Formats: sequence, structure tokens, C-alpha cells
Amino acid sequence: MSTATATQTATWVIDNYHSEVHFKVKHLVITTVTGKFNSFSGKVVTENDDFTDAKISFSADINSISTGAEGRDNHLKSADFFDAENHPQLTFESTGFAKKGDDYILTGDLTIRGVTRPVELKVEFLGIEKDPFYGKTKAGFEINGKIHRKDFGLQWDVLTESGGAVVSNEVKLHANIQLDKEA
Repeated sequence: MSTATATQTATWVIDNYHSEVHFKVKHLVITTVTGKFNSFSGKVVTENDDFTDAKISFSADINSISTGAEGRDNHLKSADFFDAENHPQLTFESTGFAKKGDDYILTGDLTIRGVTRPVELKVEFLGIEKDPFYGKTKAGFEINGKIHRKDFGLQWDVLTESGGAVVSNEVKLHANIQLDKEA
């Protein structure tokens, strides 16, 4: 008789009401502009309570981009940047989720504007709780990283009189993600 216990696959989906996906980029080298995606979805499939075997997929709707300035948002959606008409989604597919100390390193393939590049993100696992109102099991994560926009075909560039970039190449990524465990 075997004493081994069978593992059970769990599927988790992003709770959009309690999650946010932001980016930050330097403007004129002197200030930072923050933007976000208002429409996104994602799924995590795992057999381990610590998520170390997690398979993660994520997508964001480019037309949901918001920086608080309609003209800037429209420029970001244009062919100068994301080209939302031809590339309406950005996507991420994980290739690894490894524990590093108390936190994790998430690796995967990020696709923006039809260009796919490997990325590495730092992830803080905030824990698992049961929602007292709806009875759902929830997991929380904080995710941070950096990408270079030109690596993904976002090539628009103008220089200031002093030679600095109007928009920096480096983009900081930040997300607070709450997952719902599917029944």
C-alpha cells in the first residue's frame, strides 16, 4: 500500500477588482509618468501551495491604457508606440517561477507589438487568505521589473535641446495581483 498522496492541480485567475498593473517611465529625464492598464486577465496553474511549479499566462488590452491624459494615451495607442490597431494585446507566458530567499524570480516571454523577448521579474508572495464575504481562497503577489521599450519595437524617440530623451528607454513595471482559486 502506497503512502504517497496525489497532488491536485489548482487553477487561479486574476481578481480584477483587487489587482492593478502599472508602468512608470521618465519624461524629459526630469519627471516620471505613471500609466496603467484597466483591462487585463491572467491565469495561474499549479500543484504546489508555494506556487513553485506555477504556469502563468497574462494579457492586457492596449486600448485600456491610461496615464490620466487622453492625448498621451492616444499617442501611446498609436503606431508610434504600441500600435493598438495591429497589436491589441500584450501577453506574457511564464517559463519559470523559482524561489529566491523569501521571494521569487518569475521568468517568461513578454510580447509587445508582435515582438517577444524574455523578461525576469521580482515577485513577493504576500500569502493566501480566505475571503470572509464570498468564501473564495485568494493569493496575493507584488511584482516588479524593468524592460527596455525599444527592445519591443516601441522606437519613437525625440531628444530635448540638452540631448536628453523625451521618453526614456527604461520602463519600470509594477503590479499588485490578487488571485481567486477556482472551485
